[in-house]
Amino acid sequence: MNEYRGALPSAAQLRWQELEMGMFCHFGMNTFCDQEWGEGQDAPERFHPASLDARQWVRAAKQAGMKYFILTAKHHDGFCLWPTATTDYSVASSPWKDGQGDVVRECADACREEGLGFGLYLSPWDRHEPKYADKAAYDDFYAEQLTELLTGYGPLMEVWFDGAGSEGREYDWERIMAIVRAYQPEAMVFNMGAPTIRWVGNEDGVAPYPCWNTAEAARLSMFTDASAGWLDGTPKWVPAECDVPIRAHQWFWHPDAEDRLHTLAHLVDVYYRSVGHGCNLLLNVAPDDRGLLPEADVRRVLELGAEVRRRFGDPAGQTRGAGSELTLELGTATTIDHLVLMEDIRLGERIRSYVAEARQGGAWMELARGSAIGRKKIDAFPPVKADAVRLRVLASEGEPVIRSLRVYDAGTGPVTEAQRARTG
Repeated sequence: MNEYRGALPSAAQLRWQELEMGMFCHFGMNTFCDQEWGEGQDAPERFHPASLDARQWVRAAKQAGMKYFILTAKHHDGFCLWPTATTDYSVASSPWKDGQGDVVRECADACREEGLGFGLYLSPWDRHEPKYADKAAYDDFYAEQLTELLTGYGPLMEVWFDGAGSEGREYDWERIMAIVRAYQPEAMVFNMGAPTIRWVGNEDGVAPYPCWNTAEAARLSMFTDASAGWLDGTPKWVPAECDVPIRAHQWFWHPDAEDRLHTLAHLVDVYYRSVGHGCNLLLNVAPDDRGLLPEADVRRVLELGAEVRRRFGDPAGQTRGAGSELTLELGTATTIDHLVLMEDIRLGERIRSYVAEARQGGAWMELARGSAIGRKKIDAFPPVKADAVRLRVLASEGEPVIRSLRVYDAGTGPVTEAQRARTG
């Protein structure tokens, strides 16, 4: 086969892709005002969680199998969850802890204690700050806020730049990226500037199939089809992250909205179409106005983690290897209904087409076929009894290297045509 000449991931990108699932946490002034996008005019006195417990947030994430946690340090309303020197529109002006609190600090400490990666969301758009009307002045303001966050809270796994509200606005991305490189060079940069990870392009938590790890552009926001306008020097390897709220269309907590909580079946489907399509899943679970994750939301996210472990915790068989054909001998007729494939992406994303087959009575029958494998590909199919499973790579760039081929009996019952289509 020809030598592989495609893009390769950095060590930091590989570490991030290994995490697979993270928890997003939208919390701030909107939590107390029953709104999604504040206009920056709500009084700081309204921010007053009586029982804020960042450890409860992070422990729920860990128990659900999440490996990283991202907090909205500043949303579009401009209210800051840390005592910034740049503005008085922050927790320092609120009655919470008599103005001595720091939500970012509490989350950073909790993540460190629980062993989760910590990331921060800092909205470029700021509806409160008067300097926003003056590009040069706001660029200085934003650079100072970013520097505070990147120097004050230890190592960060990810820096999340949201394009919403910034359609048509140009920020000083050269300067912003220089700050990231100076203070958090190992952190993933989300979707803007010179990103190392990209937005999947929707807020449903699902990736199209195939969703290749290489890209030259990504959509800026839900409100435009324009791309994010990446800087020269952005890596070609830019894996996708799939973000979605656990309550339909609600990133922040709202009272009396438990009917919007996604079902377990829906969240499992999201997992198949995000992680199962080779991407990371970032599931938003929002604290309420007490400063606690709602009990129903915690139960649901723990159910998701338990179901993923139940389905994929104990393979019926596994193997690995290189070359265009790989066979897993099961020894005896074994019921299987899932195939999980992983390329060794340290060497790039090489496979372009494959077919998987099961052996029954000496004859081979097709189980699944697809194009991309990448970090991970999950194929579900109706239960079959097989004594061997074979992967045949039909097209590749360079020699295919399979890090893992695993089969499972997840006991999920019949697979509909729609489900088969969604898994690729």
